[in-house]
Amino acid sequence: ASLAREGFTKNPIVYRSVRMIAEAAASVPLYLLDGATEIDEHPLLTLLKRPNPMQCGPDLLEQFYGHLIVAGNGYLEAVAVEGEVRELHALRPDRMKVVPGPDGWPEAYEYAVAGQTRRFEQDAARVRPVLHMALFHPLNDHYGMSPLEPAAVGLDLHNAAGVWKKALLDNSACPSGALV
Repeated sequence: ASLAREGFTKNPIVYRSVRMIAEAAASVPLYLLDGATEIDEHPLLTLLKRPNPMQCGPDLLEQFYGHLIVAGNGYLEAVAVEGEVRELHALRPDRMKVVPGPDGWPEAYEYAVAGQTRRFEQDAARVRPVLHMALFHPLNDHYGMSPLEPAAVGLDLHNAAGVWKKALLDNSACPSGALV
């Protein structure tokens, strides 16, 4: 959440970079193939065109890729009815927690919002409700590393310099004091 606040929402360079990458990735056309034959009509293609009542496919993918870049983790929830996936939703990474099983692999995910927590069991016998994509992190088995993490000091300096320059301009470009 702090990387999103300090990096994405307060830094125009990061904001534009993330948007450009996410928009470009979401605009890549998706094809369904059976061997070398392209399939034009399929429930998966219909789902990807309209993943939920609030979004079209590129909007969902742009949100997913944006989360992946800013947080290092992207989560898609598959809403299934009687084993058939009916909707896809991108979930905010700052609200998601991996619940490791006895073997170390995620056995569930917990999503906390508005004081309530929803648990998504990762049962291999049915449609898994959460797809978790994580960028490489050499020190964490469950969560990815955001590209903003190594750049955090530079981001803080850039943001602080912008605040200082604005304060100077607000003061008619007169420094507040001088050492003599």
